[in-house]
Amino acid sequence: MRCTAVKEGNEWVVNGTKNWITHGISGNIAVVVARTGEPRTRNNATAFVVERGTPGFSGGKKENKLGMRASETAEMIFDQCRIPDENRLGEVGDGFRQALAVLDGGRISIAALSIGIARGAMEAAIQYSKERHQFDQPISNFQGISFKLADMATEIAAAELLTFQAADLKSRHLPMTRQAAMAKYFASEVAVRTANDAVQIFGGYGYTKDFPVEKFYRDSKLCTIGEGTSEIQKIVIAREVLKG
Repeated sequence: MRCTAVKEGNEWVVNGTKNWITHGISGNIAVVVARTGEPRTRNNATAFVVERGTPGFSGGKKENKLGMRASETAEMIFDQCRIPDENRLGEVGDGFRQALAVLDGGRISIAALSIGIARGAMEAAIQYSKERHQFDQPISNFQGISFKLADMATEIAAAELLTFQAADLKSRHLPMTRQAAMAKYFASEVAVRTANDAVQIFGGYGYTKDFPVEKFYRDSKLCTIGEGTSEIQKIVIAREVLKG
């Protein structure tokens, strides 16, 4: 992390950039974790609340994304941005720990988002398969199509159960790192598989913007990346499993 915050009197001077920030241009409030200690030392990051309009705080480049295009992703720039100490969240040096504490909840949110995308793709595919006729019958009668729908429904149901389990643990303030990572990993991969099969069921129409499945297909991929990639989830899950 290269964005730094240096204490000057009762203020912190923040310099650097933050990338891949949701609503980095339009958001009114930003929670920013900046380095307040030497690199590669413990407790060297601190969280701050920065309000839009603060001198030295501006939005930068807006990313031209594959999907999720209704949600702005952008750069945030801090150039001699002065923040009062009262805008500090927690103690100096708590930033990294605070970020990890909210990560599990964020992964449950991505799992839920993944399920929504998957269900949207499946429902569109079911409707189309009943309406599209070949050889004087709806294509849903064909095993090649119906088996895809069966796989979609089964995997989405499993993803929902994993997500509900993680959410239940969180609501009861119980440890849920393992369950959140499992839910996020499985649900996000299910979203991609479901969207891919939905496009396949639509055939050529699925590759056009005339039908919704091409958008589900593009949107689904972010779920395997945001809040930690699928590979990161595997690392988290493996560590939790090996704890015994």
